[in-house]
Amino acid sequence: MHTPFFPAWRSRLAPFGHRVQQIRQATLPQIEQLLGPFLPPQLLSQCDEGPNSRVRIFSLRRTFWAFLLQVLTPRTSCREIVRQFQALLGLHSEKQIDSASSAYCQARGRLPLQRFKEALQLSATEADRRSGQHGRLAGRPVKVVDGTTLQAPDTPANQRAFPQPSGQKRGCGFPVLKLSVLFSLASGAIEAVGLRNLHWHDLRIFRTLWSWLRAGDILLGDRAYGDYVSLAQLPRRGVDLVCRLHQSRKVDFRRGRRLGRDDALFTWKKGNVRPRYLTALRWKALPAQITVRVLRLRIATGGFRTRHISLVTTLLDPKLYPAEALFALYQRRWRLELCLRDLKTTLGMERLRCLSPTMLAKELHAYLVAHNLIRCLMADAAGTHQVPLERLSFKGSVDSVRHFSSALAQASSRKKRRRLHRQLLAILADDQVPERPGRREPRAVKHRPKSYQLLTRPRHSFREIPHRTRWPRKKNQRVQRA
Repeated sequence: MHTPFFPAWRSRLAPFGHRVQQIRQATLPQIEQLLGPFLPPQLLSQCDEGPNSRVRIFSLRRTFWAFLLQVLTPRTSCREIVRQFQALLGLHSEKQIDSASSAYCQARGRLPLQRFKEALQLSATEADRRSGQHGRLAGRPVKVVDGTTLQAPDTPANQRAFPQPSGQKRGCGFPVLKLSVLFSLASGAIEAVGLRNLHWHDLRIFRTLWSWLRAGDILLGDRAYGDYVSLAQLPRRGVDLVCRLHQSRKVDFRRGRRLGRDDALFTWKKGNVRPRYLTALRWKALPAQITVRVLRLRIATGGFRTRHISLVTTLLDPKLYPAEALFALYQRRWRLELCLRDLKTTLGMERLRCLSPTMLAKELHAYLVAHNLIRCLMADAAGTHQVPLERLSFKGSVDSVRHFSSALAQASSRKKRRRLHRQLLAILADDQVPERPGRREPRAVKHRPKSYQLLTRPRHSFREIPHRTRWPRKKNQRVQRA
């Protein structure tokens, strides 16, 4: 510490300056040591002026990593984060902060959404770089698009921005967020997200992500994305499409130009009905007909009926893009499509907790950034120990990050930290999901719900029936009494 005008106070002020520096550099619980190298340091720097320019206890960098710790640890409240801050500051100084969570919630509100968007893009790029050339087709990068819905707390602001389904009574449902995500097939990292309400069509939200596609990309999607408009417009941008054939389209391979067994070229004509999400001028600019390639694969499993999977694509060259390679690509998409399950089930993103639309967007991006950073660490482990990335357990990786971050915080030297980091990568590479060919994962719930009544009216007018444990069996008797 330099004190040119107060040399006599230098010995007294030097320890204080060292203590302040330790407080500013402390984070919860040192997860920045594991996940921080995947983001550039200037991304979380203080602003020169504005809401994040002052030096606070809840600085921009510290609040950002505390927010990520919340989403990496399901059911972690803001009060628990404040308690960790109080314990952290107690190690480095005698200064205490208020026990209420208001200051931390205000600090989360000051976090710029643009920083989260930049962190999402940078972490996805870093995950792709660390995963190498795996997951490409003929040297071209492959992207995957998928959609899902989330629930939000029932507040007036959330209801106005993301209204609940019309079939639910007012006060008995929850706001629904509808989103489409674009992620890389090589690493599983999410590159972009389109967030809208329930009244937006999937294809309309998908069109908001077209600016993230680059010439030379190959896009994978399910039945919803193999429409005429996408198949006609995306090749003009240099992007080819591989999708599941929609169930309403019936294909007769005898009428197409044969390329191989169950592989032919077809000519599709533009329909008469214009989609609502497309303007009349753009609809008129579409070609009157396009040439697509349709493939069909037979899947035979012992003890089950033979299934057929049909794909439609704009990759028309059978020598450069053989049918076997396209089906292998689509099967890999089925594995990496579980990224949304990792987010919604493992991290708990299925039900968001923020009370305003602005904070809902920040919470959503915090989940996506945390997911990408874990994917970067998994790509490091897969590359170091030469194991397939899609076999690594995401849940095991999240658990390992939480516990090893605490161990790294207590390491007394760089040598121990490097040893712990190598041990972490070895554990991640060893924790692989077993191969289960032909395993079915039905979308069904095994645990029975409790025999509570359903909230079919707002709370202030709802009538609770006594002895609710016998409510399902006494339903007919209850109707007769009424």
